[in-house]
Amino acid sequence: MEDLGNKNVLVVGLARTGLAVAEFLLDQGARVTITDHLPAADLGSEADSASKLKCSLALAGHPAELFTDADLIVVSPGVPLNIPQLQEGRSKSVPIIGELELASRFLKLPIVAISGTNGKTTTTQLVGDMINHSGQRVFVGGNIGNPLVNLVREKEDFEVAVVEVSSFQLDSMNTFHPQVAVLLNISEDHLDRYDTFSDYVESKCRLFSNQTPDDIAVVPARDPLIGVRCTIRSRQLNFSLSKQSAHAYLKSEQLVCRIMPGPLRRYDLRRWQLVGNHNQQNLMAAVLAATYMGATPEAIQKTIDNFKPLPHRLELAHHWRGIRFYNDSKATNVDSVVRSLETFSAPIILLAGGRDKEGSYDPLTALVRQGVKMLVLMGEARFRLAKALGNLTCTVVVDNMEAAVPVALGAAAPGDVVLLSPACSSFDHYENYKARGDHFRSLVHKLTAMEVLDETTSCPWISAGRNKRKLNAHN
Repeated sequence: MEDLGNKNVLVVGLARTGLAVAEFLLDQGARVTITDHLPAADLGSEADSASKLKCSLALAGHPAELFTDADLIVVSPGVPLNIPQLQEGRSKSVPIIGELELASRFLKLPIVAISGTNGKTTTTQLVGDMINHSGQRVFVGGNIGNPLVNLVREKEDFEVAVVEVSSFQLDSMNTFHPQVAVLLNISEDHLDRYDTFSDYVESKCRLFSNQTPDDIAVVPARDPLIGVRCTIRSRQLNFSLSKQSAHAYLKSEQLVCRIMPGPLRRYDLRRWQLVGNHNQQNLMAAVLAATYMGATPEAIQKTIDNFKPLPHRLELAHHWRGIRFYNDSKATNVDSVVRSLETFSAPIILLAGGRDKEGSYDPLTALVRQGVKMLVLMGEARFRLAKALGNLTCTVVVDNMEAAVPVALGAAAPGDVVLLSPACSSFDHYENYKARGDHFRSLVHKLTAMEVLDETTSCPWISAGRNKRKLNAHN
């Protein structure tokens, strides 16, 4: 446990994590300054809350002297580590860490850390539920929305912490040591922040860097990236959709799991509600991690039977006239869209776009050509998406969600899937992916209730030349 009393600590980046860190540091007796490049007016409730704390605020910019005069700098995940002010702090040998690293220095309980390009939140919640249903007191948080530092502040008698961990958090860790580290997958993401994909892979592999042979790593079997690029010194447990030599695999409608020297356990998947192979992989990883942490077979089966899809992750948002509408706003990278498209056999109307992450859209080519009836592209990335994919199917380019949803409704026929799966971040028009998904859901419900569609597109399956109209309820 580190003594922070009377130390000058600079918190860089306000938002939810920065505010939680500041409150924790004040509890520890530190002298706290919060800085953010945005003005108070753009920070909303966090700025109001911060103004009520006994700390200094430096908003609308990062004064360089704050970084060189600090005893410790704590960086929020959204702040790039290469900004000039942080470079100045390093030149003065000021320690720079993240919230995850800070919190872990004050914790003694075992930590299950879950990372990966996709599937982190679902898997984190699954592990938390399995352990909780087993009667253990479990904290579920991290990048999932409840900073780990809150666990230290709550002072509750938790027995285990299950935390979602992003690459940004791993970049600012030094000693963070999870007893169980789960790395679900690695694919292109955040190339607007990392110079190369290799740098991003290296960041993800940091999850295992402080583990010992007494710890556990849960990884996909024979993964070409994780197996080759990550240095793993801990005991590995692997999962596979079909490889029966893996510690967890699928057979018929069962998930089979065995962690030696324990018994072979079989779990019934007939009540499992999440769609897609990727969610089956998330489940296998969760079962391995939870089993190792002492979750009972009964608790695991209960979780499998009752777990519901999380909002904004292939969430069935509406069902109208034989058309299914899925909110997959959390799909902010190409690989997550690939996984979503692979889930459906029905014709798909795909709504995509937002703020470009500078990765390649090529992995979508075959799936768009084979299964996407129409592409509706929006946001800042719409023209780059159109250049990459627009020649593969009927493509409509619009400015925003308000224009995209009516077009999708006008093109949809009974049996189709209308899928919001953006492959981009939401920050061009929205505060976060949740706001984007909520907007999609509300527009779908509003426009289907009014039965207002936009049928202006000249695709072969749509009558050309018709504008918005109110449909006859008996059509």
